[in-house]
Amino acid sequence: MDNFRRPVRDNQRHSMDNILNGPTRSGSSERPLGRRSPSMDGFRSSGRKLDGFRRPEGLHPSQPSTVRATSSPSARPHKQQHQAPGASLLHMTLPGGELSTKKGRRGAKKVKKHGRLHSIKKWAVRSGLVVGALALLLGGYLGVKALTKVNKVFKGGGTAAALQSDVKPELLKGEGDGRINVLLLGRGGGDHAGPDLTDTILVASIDPVNKTASLVSIPRDLWVSVPGAGTSKINAVFANAKYRSLNTSKDKAKAEAAGAKAIENTVSDVLGIPIHYYSIVDFAAFKQAVDTVGGVDIDVPANLTVTERLWDESTGKNYYLNVGAGRQHFDGTKALFFTRSRQTSLRGDFDRSERQRIFIAAISQKILSAGTFTNPVKVSQLMNDFGDHIATDFSVGNAIRLAQIGKDVKSSNIKSVGLADPPNNYVQTDNLSGVSIVRPVAGIGDYTAIHNYIRNTLRDPYLAKENASLAVLNGTTTAGLATAKSDELKSYGYKVARVGDAPTQSYAHTVIVDMTGGKKPFTKNYLEKRLGAKATTKLPDSTIQAQGADFVIILGQDDAD
Repeated sequence: MDNFRRPVRDNQRHSMDNILNGPTRSGSSERPLGRRSPSMDGFRSSGRKLDGFRRPEGLHPSQPSTVRATSSPSARPHKQQHQAPGASLLHMTLPGGELSTKKGRRGAKKVKKHGRLHSIKKWAVRSGLVVGALALLLGGYLGVKALTKVNKVFKGGGTAAALQSDVKPELLKGEGDGRINVLLLGRGGGDHAGPDLTDTILVASIDPVNKTASLVSIPRDLWVSVPGAGTSKINAVFANAKYRSLNTSKDKAKAEAAGAKAIENTVSDVLGIPIHYYSIVDFAAFKQAVDTVGGVDIDVPANLTVTERLWDESTGKNYYLNVGAGRQHFDGTKALFFTRSRQTSLRGDFDRSERQRIFIAAISQKILSAGTFTNPVKVSQLMNDFGDHIATDFSVGNAIRLAQIGKDVKSSNIKSVGLADPPNNYVQTDNLSGVSIVRPVAGIGDYTAIHNYIRNTLRDPYLAKENASLAVLNGTTTAGLATAKSDELKSYGYKVARVGDAPTQSYAHTVIVDMTGGKKPFTKNYLEKRLGAKATTKLPDSTIQAQGADFVIILGQDDAD
């Protein structure tokens, strides 16, 4: 900007350092007297907002030049008046010495027009440069600010092969790895009682192939067993692991990671699917994020009125929650109590879990919408909201890629999945030594039915796309081996078309025969990894009939042991 400084006017100067202008001491380079530099957080300039790139005080377009004519060069010049920057006085003598002639008037108008156009062009160039400089300063500020927050939020460590734009079969570890499964945890944080209890536990499972998603909620009172740590409600798993780590080391980051790993493993054990990433958010961030995006509109399935007083820590006042059925707008406070309250709900925590799924789907769509995700100011504000109140093992690249995928997932393609939503009732409340808990209907620790339900509901997109049919044959003397293996494969979403015995029962090792000639590589990859055998293209016995199956599996003794 050095080559485009505007002349000093009324002892004022214009500083691009803080986007302000004000009086200074004459001949001094000090900052303006009696003025504080406005905060960049508010993006102010001398009291005027830069909304719509309005020019700040002091940056005015120059006025058109004044044309003055004299009858002779010896005429006394008019005293020059103080002009706006960029303006000038034009003294000239026209031929003939008079402006009264028609030719003289035309000439004067022409010169006057030329001077005005020249000034306008000069103003346009200068104002364009000023606007460009402001945009660069603002963008740079937001970039640095956002980068600082981003590095604080996105620590990295998680991984999902399905995030890649071109997924190769060999990169997928097993069935379900074709999805992106994110564990979402909500905790009280701050001065809340039990600040590290994760009372909100959901899994967001994204299908990047078909552009769909599912939200699965896990009851916070589910009674679980943690290897080496005993039994507890699942909402205490994170906290217990974190505190155990703090007992041996004061490294808080390490302790948080230990808590996250423990809850990831537990949720994976309960649902039977891999967990690729986690995000844990406290109530403060949740509330502020809702307000930052301007609130959220959702369709409330049923009336919810809490007559008991709820304490709002942000205002220091009592809060009464009264939400009617139908389309409702939620600000941060209303959203927080709506998603946390179990009172007056017929099914208690199960109804609360349903409300959480509905709300998470709505706010996710709002954040990923064009009006929010592509707005640098909104993104910066969200980073502020989350900076000190969220922990995640996403990297920045992972998060950007997931956001790109998420933008293509329509709200109508987000499915809500519960473990106690009729007719899929897989858990129930119970009492254990005077403690109210939730357990699988099949019994504490028996997740077989839950695995079958979740794996098929969240079917691997590559298995679903190829939809290969299997024939499972028992090549051993172990009775029922083919049926048991068939049930296991079905639980992962395979389509088993035929179960039976092989012509002989002397197979020492399991054989996989690919009848498609490599046309269904993802299914082939998954079967090889699950059964520990390399696929061949030729049946080992000519009497075996594939009967239209894409893959023939002959179970050997190694699968029976």
